[in-house]
Amino acid sequence: MTTYAALTTIAGEDPAYQLAETLEGLVPEPTGIGVFEIEDGSGLWEVAAYFTQTPDAAALAVFSALHQAKPFNISEIPDQDWVSKVQRELAPVAAGRFFVYGSHDADKVPMDKIPLLIDAAMAFGTGHHGTTKGCLEAFDALMDLGFKGGRILDIGCGTAVLAMAAAKVLPDMILASDIDPVAVEVAQANVLSNNLRDRINCLVAPGFEAPELANGGPYDLIFANILKGPLIGLAPDMGRHVSTGGYVILSGILNEQADEVVSVYHQNGFELIENRSIVDWATLVLAKKG
Repeated sequence: MTTYAALTTIAGEDPAYQLAETLEGLVPEPTGIGVFEIEDGSGLWEVAAYFTQTPDAAALAVFSALHQAKPFNISEIPDQDWVSKVQRELAPVAAGRFFVYGSHDADKVPMDKIPLLIDAAMAFGTGHHGTTKGCLEAFDALMDLGFKGGRILDIGCGTAVLAMAAAKVLPDMILASDIDPVAVEVAQANVLSNNLRDRINCLVAPGFEAPELANGGPYDLIFANILKGPLIGLAPDMGRHVSTGGYVILSGILNEQADEVVSVYHQNGFELIENRSIVDWATLVLAKKG
């Protein structure tokens, strides 16, 4: 089945989400809408809508003009077996003691690695991106330093690969949250596939607003693999919800953005333990000072 994509760019996060909300009223209705920050320092955001029927170009033109966005670029996405395509392109990834793989590569899991199953149909946050791999490696290094667990939270969990890594090596119940209900559904499916149903609680929540998150601390470790802006916005809450001596592992940060994030977290009671770089992306490990 041929699908269609309509993409535009707009200045600012709030305008981007307002435009995305407006697109929900289109006829034919989009099957999915995405909002993404363009990580080049421009302040621009990309808004994408996907359709199984030809989208209304005139309506899209009106919406882009009303929201002061660039005109939508509409394109056809030819029908193909996307799962098979992803399976061919996503090789297993080793990150410290962890091994991220799809079910099609189950025979490749080394005996000395801890397996994390993420199927290709759910391929965002699989460990192939430098931010996820960096978080797994940073967590692995923290374990080598003697981290014993406690209360653990994965904010912006995506596939829940980080929460699952923690659940595989620590005895604690893990909280995993995301603002995207679809991501939480994916996380729950992955938790079931990895036989961790009784170890990880997945929920939809922005920041620490959900009672389960607000009352679940103080946390001994928080993963947050999101973006620079949300990470900076979360810094005061992180300072309040992380225990003294506890850790945060942060990513979704370009190398050139790391110093700014470290500075803001320092102002909120954290000290930098490690800045790990994989290609363009930084992963930060910070500890809450006493």
